[in-house]
Amino acid sequence: MDMKKHLPHVDLEKLGKILEIKEEYQRGDISLEEGRTRIREQVGKIYPYEIALAEQELKTIEENECHKEDIQKMIELFDEVMDTSRPNLPLNHPIMCYYRENEEMRRFMLSIEDLVQYPIIKNQWLELYDQIAAFRTHLSRKQNQLYSILEQKGFDRPTTTMWLLDDFVRDEIRDAKNLIEEDKEEEFLAMQSTIVADVRDLLQKEESVLYPTALAMITPEEFEQMRLGDYEIGFAWIDVENFQNTDKTEPQSTTVPDGFTSELSALLSKYGLGGDDTCRVFDVTTGKLSLEQINLIYKHLPIDISYVDENELVRFYSDTNHRIFPRSKNVIGRDVKNCHPRTSVHLVEEIIAKFRSGEQDSVDFWINKPGVFIYIYYVAVRDSEGRFRGVLEMMQDCNRIRELQGSRTLLTWSNDMQGVKSMEAKKSTPDDTPATREGSIIELSANTRLQDLFKIYPKLRQDLPSMNSAFKMLNSPLARIIIPKATIAMMSERSGISIDGILSMLNELIAKYKREE
Repeated sequence: MDMKKHLPHVDLEKLGKILEIKEEYQRGDISLEEGRTRIREQVGKIYPYEIALAEQELKTIEENECHKEDIQKMIELFDEVMDTSRPNLPLNHPIMCYYRENEEMRRFMLSIEDLVQYPIIKNQWLELYDQIAAFRTHLSRKQNQLYSILEQKGFDRPTTTMWLLDDFVRDEIRDAKNLIEEDKEEEFLAMQSTIVADVRDLLQKEESVLYPTALAMITPEEFEQMRLGDYEIGFAWIDVENFQNTDKTEPQSTTVPDGFTSELSALLSKYGLGGDDTCRVFDVTTGKLSLEQINLIYKHLPIDISYVDENELVRFYSDTNHRIFPRSKNVIGRDVKNCHPRTSVHLVEEIIAKFRSGEQDSVDFWINKPGVFIYIYYVAVRDSEGRFRGVLEMMQDCNRIRELQGSRTLLTWSNDMQGVKSMEAKKSTPDDTPATREGSIIELSANTRLQDLFKIYPKLRQDLPSMNSAFKMLNSPLARIIIPKATIAMMSERSGISIDGILSMLNELIAKYKREE
């Protein structure tokens, strides 16, 4: 796909001159004033998308190039001739949501610069880094949504280079948090200035070239289509209202008589032609299923599934409520290599090559951290004649499975699976038990699991972050991993609030819910 087709007319000779001057300035061959003079005289006005196209058309990819480039120097060079001001867009526009998240991230960087002046208070830093952790959602939406549609239009530089910087910054933030958790205060403080500089550099890269180029290349209709995927992945720190229901198109009425339509639909369905596909029954290998039943089965599987075909294109992923890593519909039809940062593309290519050749049939990986064990399994898909037809990825959070001991051969409704006790337990328990609701009961203690509480009182998940900012992680992308394992004792440790204080807070909220019922 040619990127130029999706942009206003551009002069490639002009682009070559832009890149030549920029590289001479970055090497130190010319001064800032000399560079600006040459830009004014030889180039004139520059649009951000011209910088993007120059990079796309005229440069080969160098390893880690996105790390080495000083974005501030580029902005200084083009400052007089390139408009990098924020566009005037509705607050809920996909690009404006990125800008709004950048504002919040910059505030967190100011908080870091403020806190480093004072003696370390561990809980203050943990609270701040818990908030900063939501930046992962910003990066994930950008990588799965924005990079995807730009890549389809021929602009794959964000996928191949900027993704590296995204992950580099993400890992820096993660490593810094690990240091403060391990009480390595000197190493932690030494990282803060670097993190602030790298985050600001990344945000500048986004705002000076990426977002303006996206606005030039992506149509309003395509942005509308992006909205649902954005909503599925989520947003960092910002409220985005009425984001799902943006399609105002009313279904057109038909003048065909209802009786004729029904008879025609029934006739077509009888012979497997047209009709309502959700009701149509398919002969699968070992049964007969409707499309609705097939989708429901995938949705309720305890594992996440993704399928890449023999052409290395993503064709399917299961849309489960417990999905471990975010996905959006923009991934469908995408080259699987462009769904991974360049640092791991070689692994993807090796797996596919060995599966395609028949040298290997499966391979597995796992992520093993305190309270988290994620198992990832890849298997070669082959047809009845042994031909390679793609790769199936299966992923599961196996932490609870690893913790099982002994045997269970009798029917038991466990708190681990249900979060509530039976009606019989309720009948034998005093009415003044702290957390009770019709059909369920749970007693609050240091070992009470959050998932049990949330199943009885789902509003707690919304209200707790307003009581203490340390609880904002409950609404982050990691919540699906944290909540099943977190206890009130863990809440106390993370927030700095005593267990008695948290119990009092929970009882107060639960009493409020009871009054509202």
